[in-house]
Amino acid sequence: MKIPSSIWTLLIGIVLTLASLWYGQNHGLLPVAATDEAVLVDGLFNAMMIVSTGIFLLVEGILIYSAFKYRRRAGDDEDGPPVEGNIPLEILWTAIPAIIVIGISVYSFDVYNEIGGFDPHAIHEAPMMNQESMAMPGSAIAATLSDTPPGTEPNLNQEKSDEAMQDPATAEVRNADQIPQLRNAPGVGSVAPTIGGTPDKAGKPAQLQVNVTGLQYAWIFTYPETGITTGEMHVPIGREVEINMTANDVIHAFWVPEFRLKQDAIPGRQSEIRFTPQKAGDYVLICAELCGPYHGAMRAPVVVESEEAFAKWMQEQLVASKETLNQAVAVNPANLSPNEFLAPYTKDMGIKPEILHQVHH
Repeated sequence: MKIPSSIWTLLIGIVLTLASLWYGQNHGLLPVAATDEAVLVDGLFNAMMIVSTGIFLLVEGILIYSAFKYRRRAGDDEDGPPVEGNIPLEILWTAIPAIIVIGISVYSFDVYNEIGGFDPHAIHEAPMMNQESMAMPGSAIAATLSDTPPGTEPNLNQEKSDEAMQDPATAEVRNADQIPQLRNAPGVGSVAPTIGGTPDKAGKPAQLQVNVTGLQYAWIFTYPETGITTGEMHVPIGREVEINMTANDVIHAFWVPEFRLKQDAIPGRQSEIRFTPQKAGDYVLICAELCGPYHGAMRAPVVVESEEAFAKWMQEQLVASKETLNQAVAVNPANLSPNEFLAPYTKDMGIKPEILHQVHH
C-alpha cells in the first residue's frame, strides 16, 4: 500500500514540530535565570530556538533527501531537465521568513518593554547620581596623601576643593566628574539610554540603589544610602535594584549572564539598569566591552542573598569602613609611594597590584 505524499508531509511536519518544541525548551544553552527579567528574556530566546530548530531540520532534511533522491546514477550522462522557476514556491519561501521575522520583532519589542527598556522619557526624567556617594575609597585615602598631619581627622569637603594639591595618581581613580578632561567635556552629566523599571513600576523609585563605577580594570560599588564602597556587589532577593553607572576612562559594559541584562558604562554619562533578583547565589559581573589589555580580568563578584544575610553584610561593611578610615588617618604616608599606600585598601576590593600600577601611570 502506497502512502500518499500528503500524509507523508503531514507526518514529517508533526515530527519536526515536536522535535523543535522539545529542543527549544531543553537546549541547556543558558545559565540559571536569577532575576524576574531573565524569565522574560529566556522566553524570547526559547521561541527563537524553536523556530531556528524547525527551519534547520526542514532545510537540512530537504538537502539530504534531494542529494540522495536525485543523485546521478551510474551510466547516466544526460543533462537534467531545465527548470525555469516556480513562482508559487518563491512567494512561499519569501512570505514565510518575512512573517517569522515580523513575529519575532514584535515579540522582542514586547519583552524589551516588559523589562523596562522602552521608556522615551527616562533620558529626561532620570535623576543624576549623587556624586558624593560615587566617590571611591581613593578620595578618602587621598586626603592623607597631602600635608595632613598624622592623627588629624581629614576634611573631606576641603579635600574636593583642594584636589589640585593632592597626589595626581590618586586623582586618576576618582569618579568621572573628578577628572579634569571629563569634567569640562561636552555632555558630561547627561543621562544615557536606560533599562528602567517595568511598566507596573514605572515612575516609582527602586527599593535599593547601587552606584557603579567602571575603571581599567575593576568595578567599584557604592551604596548611597549608607556610603559603603566596596569591590563586590551584594543585593537581596525580591527587592528591585537600580544600578546607576558611569566610567572613569573608557567604555565598559555591565553584564551578569544570569541576570540577562547588559548596559554600557560610559565616561561622563549616566546609564541605568533595573532588575529584581530572585535566586540566591554567587555570580560574576563581567565587562562585556573591550576596554584594554586586561579586559578579560575585569570581573567582580555579585552575591544575591536573603534580606537577613544582606543586612548582616551591610553592617559588617559599615564597621570595616570605619576601621579602614581610622587606619588611613593614623598612617603617615610621607615615605610611601601611592601604590604602597593604597595597596592594603585595594587588596580587599580585588584590585591586583599590576592593575593599580597601570591606573596610576
